[in-house]
Amino acid sequence: MNKKRLQDILWIFLLISSLLTAANVSGAEGNNTGKAGDVLLLLIPATAYGTAFFLDDKGGKIQFYKSFLTNLGVTLALKFSVNKERPDQSSNDSFPSLHTSATFQSAAFIQKRYGWKYAIPAYIGATFVGYSRVYAQKHYVEDVVAGAVIGIFSSYCFTTPYKTVTVTPVAGNGFYGLTIKKIW
Repeated sequence: MNKKRLQDILWIFLLISSLLTAANVSGAEGNNTGKAGDVLLLLIPATAYGTAFFLDDKGGKIQFYKSFLTNLGVTLALKFSVNKERPDQSSNDSFPSLHTSATFQSAAFIQKRYGWKYAIPAYIGATFVGYSRVYAQKHYVEDVVAGAVIGIFSSYCFTTPYKTVTVTPVAGNGFYGLTIKKIW
């Protein structure tokens, strides 16, 4: 196994394990809306990273890593410093919503990297995740809105559009021209 493939597998493991940890502590047991939000917490980031992975989009993978880790760091730093009690009084880490920040970070990554038409389902799913967190009484509306803003901002800081067409000038002995390459 080459070094790059091993790195990809380790990043996938990190992504899935961190999201499973968040889903496991979310307290959605017995609540179908909350469980659906937990499933989307895994599905939306996996789709975002998986798209870059399967397109062999090296730049996209790096941009996803940066935005994912920035989002995770900012969200967790705020959770542990603000100490806001959850609506169900189960703990003091309500602000901001990690579920919402992770799903909006991933939706924004898809939108910035691959375009709106691919991101609309991810944004709808991320919005449902935010709703599910309020419905399950794990967050207040402001926790969810803050999570969405942090997630979107994290991706907007690091993500650039995926270029499917490149134009390169070419010069040789007595000729000038352009090379046009399209990635299908």
